[in-house]
Parts: sequence; structure tokens; C-alpha cells
Amino acid sequence: MKRVILLASILYCSISFAQNTADILIADFESETYGQWKAEGEAFGAGPAKGTLPGQMDNLSGYHGQRLVNTFYKGDNTTGTLTSPPFNIQRKYINFLIGGGMHPAKACINLLVDDKIIRTATGPNDRPGGTEALDWATWDVSDLGGKTAVIQIVDQARGGWGHINIDHIFQSDKKSAVEKVPESREMVFAKRYLNMPVKHGAAKRTMDILIDGKIVRQLVIELADSEPDYWVSLNVSEFKGKTATLKLNASARKSNGLEKIYQHNSVKEADTFYKEKNRQQFHFSSRRGWNNDSNGLVYYDGEYHLFYQHNPYGWAWGNMTWGHAVSTDIVHWKELDDAIHPDHLGTIFSGSAVVDEKNTSGFQTGDEKVIVCIYTSAAGTNAWSGDRRFTQSIAYSNDRGRTWTVYEGNPVIEHIIGGNRDPKVIWHEPTNQWVMALYLDDREMAFFTSKDLKSWKLQSKLKCFHECPELFELPVDGDKNNMRWVFYGASGDYFVGDFDGKEFKPDGEAIGFHSGNCFYASQTFSNIPESDGRRIQIAWGQIATPGMPFNQCMLFPVELTLHTTEQGIRMFAEPVREIETLHGRKHSIGTVLLDGEKTLDDLRGELFHITAQFSPAEQGEFGLTVRGVPVVYNVAKKTLSCKGQNAQVKLIDGKIKLELLIDRNSIEIFANDGRVYMPIGGILPEDNKSIKLFANGGKTKVQALEVYELKSAWR
Repeated sequence: MKRVILLASILYCSISFAQNTADILIADFESETYGQWKAEGEAFGAGPAKGTLPGQMDNLSGYHGQRLVNTFYKGDNTTGTLTSPPFNIQRKYINFLIGGGMHPAKACINLLVDDKIIRTATGPNDRPGGTEALDWATWDVSDLGGKTAVIQIVDQARGGWGHINIDHIFQSDKKSAVEKVPESREMVFAKRYLNMPVKHGAAKRTMDILIDGKIVRQLVIELADSEPDYWVSLNVSEFKGKTATLKLNASARKSNGLEKIYQHNSVKEADTFYKEKNRQQFHFSSRRGWNNDSNGLVYYDGEYHLFYQHNPYGWAWGNMTWGHAVSTDIVHWKELDDAIHPDHLGTIFSGSAVVDEKNTSGFQTGDEKVIVCIYTSAAGTNAWSGDRRFTQSIAYSNDRGRTWTVYEGNPVIEHIIGGNRDPKVIWHEPTNQWVMALYLDDREMAFFTSKDLKSWKLQSKLKCFHECPELFELPVDGDKNNMRWVFYGASGDYFVGDFDGKEFKPDGEAIGFHSGNCFYASQTFSNIPESDGRRIQIAWGQIATPGMPFNQCMLFPVELTLHTTEQGIRMFAEPVREIETLHGRKHSIGTVLLDGEKTLDDLRGELFHITAQFSPAEQGEFGLTVRGVPVVYNVAKKTLSCKGQNAQVKLIDGKIKLELLIDRNSIEIFANDGRVYMPIGGILPEDNKSIKLFANGGKTKVQALEVYELKSAWR
């Protein structure tokens, strides 16, 4: 009898579900407030978000209407919960849109019955990069018919991808989610490169490349199903003759992109490199993909080596790998294949490089000195999440940086705290040892020492800057008997002080270095010969190039010097003299009295190097308008400004000197021999190639003006 009653109950439930086919909306989050939903904590804000929130990646998509639940409110470190009012389960499925981080129990959506979690789901992102796009998910609740439930959206995660995106929750007798399946393809590696098609906005897929069942490369890629926007490549020559499996993670639908991947001894589209619209013409940018921090700047035997944070497979940040380029004149760069790839310890974050002249590491095997790279291995389900594990590793080359061996004893420094990262290593001659400056967390740096680059000892800590430390010594006013140490962080703010190989002692407060809008995470070259003696810096130029197959660039190399000023010792920056290798036609103007605007009629172009000296009136404004962008000096305020950036610049003997470098995407401004450095990023108007002089509110004397048309460094 009990069996008959049970069968009848099951039959009743199935009939009930079958008879109620209209969908039941639980929440669409289209109101300014959460209504009857209860929000606790900070993460959810006052109500549903109108799309992307400040500081969030700009690829948020897939939500319905104008609003959604987006817990990136005030960034990834806010937490909280959002709980629905109770409702009855009346359909077979609960469907919803979900995106954000993959943090089970920490950033998720839960279905609760009798205060117990019965169903749960997370976003798809478990590593740096990723996408903010929402996709459908479905809970089968056919066994819960008639029960009372609540939905709780949870954000208890901090750090990268420590947020969740939810929208349009409803009950239905139909699934919205599509079953996801993995895909794979086998091939024997016979050529140098894998060429892979990329489509902006395509679903990001994780691809593992396995040999003998072991992952040898892993990447995230917007693999193109249809006509690609561009192609990217991966050097697989070290695996030649091996059978490889290309495996894509599970997705809602099959990708034709896997079949489009092919092998070749050449990189696809190489004939188009550096010819693209909006390509910087004398600032380094990677031929494909994203670049950020300059890494491992080192000089060896006639070559400058530039390493950099690189996403070889996409326009946005992710897949952190060390890109690599070399130059003999620090202006004309040749991009080599990527040097250091993600491995079992994580993706490859920032660091530095040295020439181990004395072979302290024991890595040298031939006549060439060994180059050693020291970098952060960033591991964890998400390299910015609460379970991150950042360690410090090394790799080395015995063939002038053409091939790299990852040290089998990595990591050389285990995880210490939080996001400890970005090791800057120098040789400290007075104490005959290596010194590492390492960012710890919460604006604190640490100093370590080592005899062999493998074993490191903590010596001191210093509260100061955020990430990407740099440490070097410079003479004051060119006097080598008056040397001072400079220590700075990613923003460029710096200390001048003393360093004994163990502890840095600042002379005073931190000093601002630049007045621009695109400078970050710079580094200077190690191992430049004493016969040259320059301290040369290259910074990341935070300048986006939408629609291009590349993104971001490096700022032009500058020489750093220390000078005594009325404010104390200050660091100056001037473009390296090698800019002259790009000089084309020269235009000179003698003394001119400006009152109004003067167009330089014989000057039209994209790329310029300009030097000028002005003697202004006692009031008013003067300057240059370069390709439609004004560079303005206000006499009364003693301020130099461009694109909303301002810097105090005092006249010297009633004069001001300006030097400008103009590329397609930037204007770099140097005032009074480098006392003020103002790098300005932004794509310049394509249809404006003019240069104008102007003076308003008072007559200004142009004492000298030289303009060089510049040639492209790529041709």
C-alpha cells in the first residue's frame, strides 16, 4: 500500500510540473534596489549594478536588460550576501545567468531548502585573465517540487576574481544551460610553430597541450570559430617529433577553431607586423597580444635584452609569460620567441635579470657568461585570490638568451605572505653578494641577500611602495665621489638614501617622479658597461589600442640622473641619445615673437622629435599644439599641462626648455633638461598631422625651435 501511495505521489508531481508550463520569474534585477531581497555586507552596493563597475574588466556581457547583480562594488575585496524571500519550487528547473570567479563556497549562488545548501554554482574564472561574460546555468530541481526554498548569492572571496555576476533567475520546465563537453585533437609536432586563430569577444577557452599525458603548455584563448581577427603563434620546436594532444576545456558548443590550428615553420601574418593602424612606430610593442611591465632589463655583449609581461594569445591581460626582445641600439628591437612559460608553479609574473659574471650560480657551461632571470611564479586557483601562492624562481641561458632552462630547484624563495612578488636583483660589489628587493604586501618591501642566486636570506623590511621595486646607485651632479642610492616602486615615486647591502635608509619622504597619465612598472638596465655609465629606464606605457592585434607598449627609454635642486636631490629623465638614429628631415626656426597662433606650414606628419626654448611674457599662456593636442604653459601658475595632467615648472633665467617625442599613441614631454617628465598616452587624431605654436594673453619669444621628422623604428 505504501508503494502505491509513493508512486501516486511521484505521478502527481510529474503531472503538476507538466500542467504548469509558463516560466516563473524569481528576479530580473532591473530595479534600482534589491526590493525584498536582503543584502548584507558591502559587496552588493545599494542595488543592482548598471553594467560594468569602476576598475572592472571591460568585457562584461551576457546579462539581460540594464542591470545585474555585480559584486565588484568597490573592487574585489568587498564581501557580503544577498538572500531572496522564500518561494515555492513549482517547475523542473531553475535557470540563471552567472559569471565571475570560481570560488566554491566563497563566490557562488546557492539554493537553500530547510536552511541547507541543496544546489550551488560558481562563475567560470579560476586564473588571471578570463572574462566577465555571463552564461546560462541550470539546476534540476524536479525532486524538490512543492518545497519552500531561498536563493542566496554569496561573495566572501577577496582578491582577483573575488566577485560574482548573477542575473535573470527564473523557474521553467525547460533547461537554459547547454551541456558542455571537452574537445581534443592529436597531432605530431613537425614544424616550429602552432598558428592559432583569435576572435575578439569569442568565448575564452582553456587549452592544454599534453605530451605523454603531461601538460607542457597551458593557455587561455578566444579561439575563432569563423573568420579570425588575427593569428597568434606558439613555438613548439622543443617538442619536435612528439605526439601532442590539444585539449579544450568543456564548453557549451563545439569550436571549429581547434581544427583551424595548424603547424608551420613561419608565424602566420608576419608580413603585417608593425604595419597596423595605431601601431606605435618607435615605442616597443609586442607583435601580437598584450604586454605590461618591463622585466629583466639587462645588457650583455652588445645587446640590450628587454623582457616583459606578455599574453601571447590575446588582447587582454592573462597567460602571463615572459616576452623577449633584443636591440643593439635600444631603439630598433627584434622580438624573439617567448622566453619563460607558465609551469607547475604558476604563471610568470614580473622580475629581473642579471649577468652572472663570476658564475656564482654554477650554471655556466661554455664560454658565454650565463644570464639569469629571477621572477615570480604565481599559483593558486586564481593568482590574485585568497588562496594564491606566489614564490620566486629562476631560469638561465648559456647562449645569449636564445634558449632558457628553468632551474629544477625552483622555487628559490617559498611563499612568504599575500602577493609577495617582483624580485629585483642586483650585484652589490662592496659586500660581494647578490641583493634582492622583493615586494611583500601592504606597501612593504623586503631585502634579501645571496651568494649564489639560489639560497636567499632575509635582511630587512621597509614600509614604502606598491610592487615592482627598483634599486640602483647614481652620482649627484655627475660627481662619482658623491654617490646616492635610489629606490622606487611601480608608480615611479622614489627615495634617495643610503644602502649597505642589507638595509635601505631613506633621506626623507618619497618623491614623485613623473607627471604623466600612462607610466607604470618601470625597470632599469643592469650590466651596462662603465665606459657608457648611463642608467637607462624603460617603463610600461599604459596605452590601449582597441581593435588591434596588440595592446599596450613600452615608453621610450630615458636616461636617469640625480641633480641638486632648490628642493633637494631630484631624479631627472631625458630621452636616450639614440633617438637620433631615427632623425629624418630637420626644420629649424630662429627667434620668433609669438602673439596668437602660428602654424608651421611645411610640417605635417605623425612622428616628431621637438626641442624648443621659450621666453614668456609676465602673464598669459603659451605652448605647442601637436596633432591637435595642446601642450600649455601657464605663466602665472607656473604649470605645464597636457590632457588634464599638470606639473609645476619654474622658469630658469626667465626661460623654459621643452623636449617632445610624438608617436601615433603618445606625447612624451620633458621640461628643463628632464627636471619634469610627463608621458602622455592616447591615440592621436589620425586626420591631424600639424604642429602649431601659440601665445595668448601676452607675447612670448620663441628663442629656438628644432623639429625632426622621425622614421619608423620598424622599417
